[in-house]
Amino acid sequence: MERHRQAVKAISTAVRGYFERSEPYRIFHGSTNSTRPRPKPGQPQARFVDISSLNNVLSVDRAQKIALVEPNVPMDRLVEHTLRHGLVPPVVMEFPGITTGGGFAGTAGESSSFKHGFFDETIKSVEMVLGNGEVVKASREERADLFHGAAGAVGTLGTTTLIELQLMDAKKYVQTTYHRVGSVKKAVEKVRKETANLDNDYVDGIVFSPTHAVIVTGKLTDEKPTAEPIRTFSGAWDPWYYMHVQERSATVEAATDYIPLGEYLFRYDRGGFWVGASAFKYFWMVPFNRFFRWFLDDFLHTRMLYRALHGSGESARFVVQDLAVPYDNVETFVDYTAENFDIWPLWLCPLKQAPAPTFHPHNKNEVNADGTPKEMLNIGLWGWGPVNAEAFVHKNRALEDKLVQLGGMKWLYAHTYYSPNEFWALYDEKWYTALREKYHAITLPSVYDKVKVDVDRRRRELGEWRQRVKSLRPLGGLYGIAKSIKSGDYWLHRNATWKYKEKKE
Repeated sequence: MERHRQAVKAISTAVRGYFERSEPYRIFHGSTNSTRPRPKPGQPQARFVDISSLNNVLSVDRAQKIALVEPNVPMDRLVEHTLRHGLVPPVVMEFPGITTGGGFAGTAGESSSFKHGFFDETIKSVEMVLGNGEVVKASREERADLFHGAAGAVGTLGTTTLIELQLMDAKKYVQTTYHRVGSVKKAVEKVRKETANLDNDYVDGIVFSPTHAVIVTGKLTDEKPTAEPIRTFSGAWDPWYYMHVQERSATVEAATDYIPLGEYLFRYDRGGFWVGASAFKYFWMVPFNRFFRWFLDDFLHTRMLYRALHGSGESARFVVQDLAVPYDNVETFVDYTAENFDIWPLWLCPLKQAPAPTFHPHNKNEVNADGTPKEMLNIGLWGWGPVNAEAFVHKNRALEDKLVQLGGMKWLYAHTYYSPNEFWALYDEKWYTALREKYHAITLPSVYDKVKVDVDRRRRELGEWRQRVKSLRPLGGLYGIAKSIKSGDYWLHRNATWKYKEKKE
């Protein structure tokens, strides 16, 4: 804790200096799972406060089921620490590299969120450095307005430096059942049914086509029938999870696997759900088969995929959007994406709503009897967009318009093209501005400033000779691979202790 206090003191001093000089600044975390174009340290327009050293699990209290975690601790390291104590976070983001701070400041809804809510709902308190350098604690009891407002506000109300996280008892396996249905309508009906069954600990879904969808339910258990094999997905020869689900559901309406807990939590890491398959389309000379998935396994985990995506510049034409839609409009929205993007599969994730006002996606138009917003379904739309930059922007703008028309909202980690008026029609600007003024955050960029894509600047960047060279296939991809290798992130998966190590039965 003394090391932590000294680090926070240095951050506080740096922030206070910017505040006193009325200079805007940004926070440098050291990593990101965002696909937004972003300034880098050293660019004239970007002043940074470096918090990348805040990357430790400080303590795990087995009796209280509480962990004290610094904001740059990624999910895989957090889970490894808590599992040693027989505990696990109730909501675990499915990419190992997503951090606890990112889960609080952004929007993190996963397959347990129908039950526990967004990741921030499992947080008891946070330590924050306010915009004037003051170090404070916020919780549901203390500075509750700041605690609620900062969740999802992408770091624009202060800098999170410590998180007090609620844990729960872990079990050995997730009994995972794949329920095949024959249409999007039936998939929505099945999601509603399974989220009403509180025996389920996890619910999500994959839509492979208009006539093949699978709703996946999971139940924590310490028991496994002797005859049942243990299914793993972290090994280089293991199947990618979505391909396994597709195969298991090909000829039967229901099938069940027993998956070790760590393997379940990070089941989508290899292949980045199915985004890794797009890399094979980009490098058309490499066949998408089991041998090359094994041979190239180091490059096909989410950390490496993100490094390559940013390094290559291909994020400028890759659609990575998470979109929350009211249940009654899911069919219409999927029909729209099928016609206009033709991207498959799609991910479905049911969400317990956060109370408004909030920057989390929420249902503005429909409320339950108790006044809480009605539930929404997250649809993950991830795949290649148009090569032409103007067409790419046009399609993404049209997608945002369609989403608003259907009463939906999007995650703000991705390319965002709303005008200021369009953006603030979705969120409560008066509430947010009052919080920024109260907690001295005016020198920080606003949420809109952080998430918008400056189309004109991006057009100029794409016209630069370096980017024009990188756009020549496969030069950009090779450069992205070189950047990912340089990062050394492949060692993190190789050395991960959450992976199932015993011999398969």
